[in-house]
Amino acid sequence: MATRQAATRTVTLRTGDARDLAIVDALMTDAFDPSYGEAWTRSQCLGVLALTGVHLTLAFVDDFPAGFTMTRSVADEAELLLIAVAPDHRRRGVGTALIRAAIADCSVGSIAKLHLEVRAGNDAVKMYDAHGFTKVGERRAYYRGKTGVAYDAHTYSKDINS
Repeated sequence: MATRQAATRTVTLRTGDARDLAIVDALMTDAFDPSYGEAWTRSQCLGVLALTGVHLTLAFVDDFPAGFTMTRSVADEAELLLIAVAPDHRRRGVGTALIRAAIADCSVGSIAKLHLEVRAGNDAVKMYDAHGFTKVGERRAYYRGKTGVAYDAHTYSKDINS
């Protein structure tokens, strides 16, 4: 288990699996504004977790769930499928610990690139920029919120071990 500092609290990371979907659901409900349509359903998460190369990492602060990432690797590329940080733990090192762990996991494997997708205007872009991700594309009207409003998605990529 990896441990990283978040302000004066410790962020503890551990590998998760399908038994942790209640935690993932609760974090997505807390972290993702439903008006943007970014959260996945439990059945989507369960289906993806069953695939080869998918990895779930959970972050805890003082033993309370604070965030998670779900990544998938295929051949020499990986994608950050989901990242969520509970609002009361944002800007306290949880997202950074999760991103660093995802990058570190890629660097010990044979992964050459890590990709991600983010809604245009999402504040997380600052964190991705700080960790060396570069915008490589855009998907117009990719996310659809509950009201039917469409939001663009931006794709980012990071070379691993470069």
